[in-house]
Amino acid sequence: MISQQWVMCPVCDSKTRIKIRKDTELINFPLYCPKCRKESLINVKKQKVSIAKEPDAKTQSR
Repeated sequence: MISQQWVMCPVCDSKTRIKIRKDTELINFPLYCPKCRKESLINVKKQKVSIAKEPDAKTQSR
């Protein structure tokens, strides 16, 4: 049997609604947490979750 685990929110460290297996690979996956209501971009490889860094948005000046 393949082991599965819940993906934990990187902000509040609670369980999300997503499960991953050992062979799951995600790149720039938008993870939504129902508890803190935040969305984070994550990368998953071999059940290791890392936060994907987003460049900050630049404001337009007039």
